[in-house]
Amino acid sequence: MSNGLKAVAEIVGSRGFTTDPGDMEPWLTDWRGRYTGKALALVSPASTEEVSAIVKVANAHAIAIVPQGGNSGMVGGATPDETGQSIILSLRRMNAIRSIDAGGGLAVCDAGVVLQTFHESLEKHGQRFPLTLGGKGSATIGGLVSTNAGGTQVLRHGTMRSLVAGLEAVLPDGSIYNGLAALKKDNRGYDLKQLLIGGEGTLGIVTAASLKTVPALIDRCVAWIGVSSPQAAYELFKFLNVRESQLLEGFEIIPRSCLEAVLRHIPGTRPPLTENAPWNVLIEIIRDQPAAPEPQNITEALLAEAFEKGLITDAAIAATEGQAEAFWKIRESISEAERADGLALQHDISVPVAQMADFITNAGAEIERAFPGTQVAAFGHMGDGNVHFHVKAPRDVSAQSGESQWVEKSSMTISPM
Repeated sequence: MSNGLKAVAEIVGSRGFTTDPGDMEPWLTDWRGRYTGKALALVSPASTEEVSAIVKVANAHAIAIVPQGGNSGMVGGATPDETGQSIILSLRRMNAIRSIDAGGGLAVCDAGVVLQTFHESLEKHGQRFPLTLGGKGSATIGGLVSTNAGGTQVLRHGTMRSLVAGLEAVLPDGSIYNGLAALKKDNRGYDLKQLLIGGEGTLGIVTAASLKTVPALIDRCVAWIGVSSPQAAYELFKFLNVRESQLLEGFEIIPRSCLEAVLRHIPGTRPPLTENAPWNVLIEIIRDQPAAPEPQNITEALLAEAFEKGLITDAAIAATEGQAEAFWKIRESISEAERADGLALQHDISVPVAQMADFITNAGAEIERAFPGTQVAAFGHMGDGNVHFHVKAPRDVSAQSGESQWVEKSSMTISPM
């Protein structure tokens, strides 16, 4: 073991350091199983001070660092390369929720806190964190900050960038930036936290965050709606957004192919409608203030009017919280079902909301024409203009050689779009 690794091991102790290939294996491969790398060691600090000391040692000994949170990302950013000359810096041991201020709508937590754990802790204080996504059981706060994660509630609350009130981070020279003080008004020049949000650890390793919270939901209404096309989905969004923009928490578009993939691969899922529509919309209307109207009544009235206007073909309103969770489970299981279905080129694309329907329809048709046998699965957050645009490989692309050739050829054509 090199002197540099010995120094790192001394900082974190035996609980926070391993070079055993078996122990490191889960951290060497990304969630999708697409990328696998090598590492000198897996290092798990327990405090910001330990992260600082590690960065200083790594600088002195020219050791590369790959920060990692929950390893639930979709683009391989937390996976080491194949040279084996880096260490994985896992923040999972740093998992304390330092404080929750329900009156001020703020919570401070370590980077290794799992999103679902954070949600559950806030519930006990009558608060919630308005960001959720399919990987909430493994995604960590530090990773969400470092990737400027969005999720299904961006429509009303914005991305992680909008929800971060302050940050603590270790900078490239090992110094600690303490910007956790969350001030409603702070006009002291540059807002340095904005450089760290979305930086994926390149400008600093996020070790803690002050996050904005909102009152817990009093109740909600979730509905699964059948529509004829992406354009019809957009027309429905305009109708709902004009009428109830302050209560519309989610608006997701889901094609029939994605629904069918979930039904094939995810146990316990059922079709929400009697007949599967070519396109589906999942909406959530909420109440978090006592004076607000009941979401069930609002949803029923809006969908009745939408049906009369010819905007929708069918709809199912969740009658219980269990059914609402079942509807959301379908949406949140699409990536898992797609992984079970086979190879796909995945793109996360943002377009102006008004142009999203045209993009889905025209780009999807062009790709399927240019690459016979492929299937486009376009789903996601229509309400905020973000679509997960995935291109599924032909069924006969399975061997590693065939896969690499297809990915290379497809990427050259798709990427410039």
